[in-house]
Amino acid sequence: MNVTPLVDVVLVLLIIFMVIIPQMQAGAPVNVPGIANPDQAPDASHPPITLSVTKGGRLFLEKAEVAREDLLATLREAHARAAASKLILKGDRDAPYGLMRSLFKECQEVGFPGVSLQVGDLRKGEGA
Repeated sequence: MNVTPLVDVVLVLLIIFMVIIPQMQAGAPVNVPGIANPDQAPDASHPPITLSVTKGGRLFLEKAEVAREDLLATLREAHARAAASKLILKGDRDAPYGLMRSLFKECQEVGFPGVSLQVGDLRKGEGA
């Protein structure tokens, strides 16, 4: 049996997955700070909603940019569509602290069952 075609197909699939997987991340790309003791895996039946804050203070709900003045209305709509989903606040390491703090408070007031901050895993070298 000739395995060369099988190896070729497997290598092509590997390359395809290596290109596609990074594009599947939720939210805008930001450099998150690190943590040493990460939480357990999230509940797959209710995927979380991601609010990203870039270094310059731009806001993204999932991958769609949201103006600061429209954020509360957009968050309320998202909460109404998926009431059991938690919200993840993903802020760049260099995002303004005051903005992150006020966003966290506003997200809690919307009524999500949980609001958490996404950080990198220091054990894996993320967020360092």
